[in-house]
Amino acid sequence: MAKTRTLVLVCVLTLLLVTDIAKSQEFFFNGFGGASATNMALNGGAVIEHKGLLRLTNNTQRVIGHAFYPTPIQFKHTNKSSSTDTKLFSFSTAFAFAIIPQYPKLGGHGFAFTISRSASLANAYPSQYLGLLNPKELGNFSNHLFAVEFDTVQDFEFEDINDNHVGVNLNNMVSNKSVEAAFFPEDSANKQNLSLKSGKVIQAWVDYDSSNNQLEVRLSPTSSKPTYPILKYKVDLSPILQDSMYVGFSASTGLLASTHYIFGWSFKINGEAKTLSLHNLPSLSVPNKTQNHLILGLSLSFILTLAAISLACYLFRRMKNTEVIEAWERDVVGPHRFPYKELHKATKCFKDKNLLGFGGSGRVYKGVLPKTHMEIAVKRISHESKQRVQEFVSEVSTIGRLRHRNLVQLLGWCRKQNDLLLVYDFMKNGSLDRYLFDQPKKILTWEERFKIIKGVGLGLVYLHEEWEQTVIHRDVKAGNVLLDNEMNGRLGDFGLAKLYEHGANPSTTRVVGTMGYLAPELTRTGKPTTSSDVYAFGALLLEVVCGRRPIDMKALPEELVLVDWVWERWRMGAPLAVVDSRLGNVFDEVEVLMVIKVGLLCSAEAPEKRPSMRQVVRYLEMEVAPPPAVVDGGGGCYGELHSYSPWSSVGDDVPSSLSLSGGR
Repeated sequence: MAKTRTLVLVCVLTLLLVTDIAKSQEFFFNGFGGASATNMALNGGAVIEHKGLLRLTNNTQRVIGHAFYPTPIQFKHTNKSSSTDTKLFSFSTAFAFAIIPQYPKLGGHGFAFTISRSASLANAYPSQYLGLLNPKELGNFSNHLFAVEFDTVQDFEFEDINDNHVGVNLNNMVSNKSVEAAFFPEDSANKQNLSLKSGKVIQAWVDYDSSNNQLEVRLSPTSSKPTYPILKYKVDLSPILQDSMYVGFSASTGLLASTHYIFGWSFKINGEAKTLSLHNLPSLSVPNKTQNHLILGLSLSFILTLAAISLACYLFRRMKNTEVIEAWERDVVGPHRFPYKELHKATKCFKDKNLLGFGGSGRVYKGVLPKTHMEIAVKRISHESKQRVQEFVSEVSTIGRLRHRNLVQLLGWCRKQNDLLLVYDFMKNGSLDRYLFDQPKKILTWEERFKIIKGVGLGLVYLHEEWEQTVIHRDVKAGNVLLDNEMNGRLGDFGLAKLYEHGANPSTTRVVGTMGYLAPELTRTGKPTTSSDVYAFGALLLEVVCGRRPIDMKALPEELVLVDWVWERWRMGAPLAVVDSRLGNVFDEVEVLMVIKVGLLCSAEAPEKRPSMRQVVRYLEMEVAPPPAVVDGGGGCYGELHSYSPWSSVGDDVPSSLSLSGGR
């Protein structure tokens, strides 16, 4: 009997303890002024303005803002008598926010309600990462990150559904579930549209029921909590949430910026958070129109007099320095239009000492943006380029909307009279051709070369199959592969790129590209296809292995054309003789032989004999073995790659699924 009473007493005390913990984890901020200002942990661009507004970011480019409740919240209770008996608490939060884009039509990156292990998120990236994660952390279980994002930019890399959505993110920037932003009016089942970037105050509710594993998100432009949620998601957050976590907000800007405000916030464990009364919250300052009109009236005569005196000089300067904005420029989504003065100053007046390189379409300069000190590369389209305007428009409208880790990111553009400028991420390590040909300062190891070509292959798969349209690059070559700080290959220079709907037939008949990389059918039809990109990628594979150009005028006659020379060595049973001697025989024979064979397959004269880029990547990743296919060269049929076995001296480490062979 005594034992029973003791057990009951322990259970009651445990229940009271859990209840007490839950009750103590509740807060309410009706604005963030006064004492409330000291109850927030801020970092990055986050500040509390004098009216009690919590501002996460402003219109500064590429900034992160974090605002967290300074004390960790306990989300779990573990029974001391059994370490495996852990209870996850339910939680509820309500907050009022406003997103004010710098450019209303384009919007800017959004923000997220966040539950995290840290209140600083020190390694996070801005732009589409919203200050939450970085590329290396995406999808890692160890992140223990829960976020509900309110995003106003559609990022294709993260599979965003549109540029006005709410999404639930677990350890990743790809939302587990997302919906278009909307709300249900009070006691109504008729959903209405809601623009997150309208600049108006919106209230959001995020409720999680741990007993039913049910997450719900609601939005409303009023103080009333809707009956129906816009997002319902069945999810067990036990693996994500640890015993104690920080709760707060994270926001970021990119080249498109927005100011993110939080007006008030409530949070509660095991209960419903208090709904905020929007009328009682701090308000954004609104200019007094009557006062403005009075000032304008008093100043009008002075302004007109001053204008009359200086009109001639002003108009002359305006005509001289004008930056014409055409209709197509207003429709560009993604890249930012830079003022000419900013780029002129960043490149130190385009001085030769800042010149990174030049080609047929123009020169590329290194620059440093004055305000952010960010390093950039500025491509100045040549005045002599006949197709310069068309290529300029193509590059802005194409790469400006592409998002992939193996593509060079176009940051923005500028057009002033005859000056056409494109602004890119600065690639510290330059272009791949500088490490392959002539006398490079650094010899790339085979591991570095293999990583680079796989990265470029993934970039081409994205262009050909994964983006909303098929993008044909038309100028794949080592000179257009740039290397970032970690020596990852990124494909750039989209001046010749063409876009088509998936399955459409290209119509252009103008042959463009670089000798040695041009597919044979282009000289007959002039129509670029994804297969002609594959042909150029085959040439890239062979030059990475051999360390020489596709056509080398200094070589012996029998070695003039790279693909013919490689094929002849393969036919003779000596394919490793083509490997760049500067590697010093330090390379993986299995990988090298596979790359050589895939390069020959891609170099087939008949387009239908070439693999797709997705197949090529599967070969490079060694998921499947390249087939013993017929490769047709310029001199006729090379024959099937089936008689020579390179594995006889490699050993037992060769994957059984991979079999390369060569010969006529």
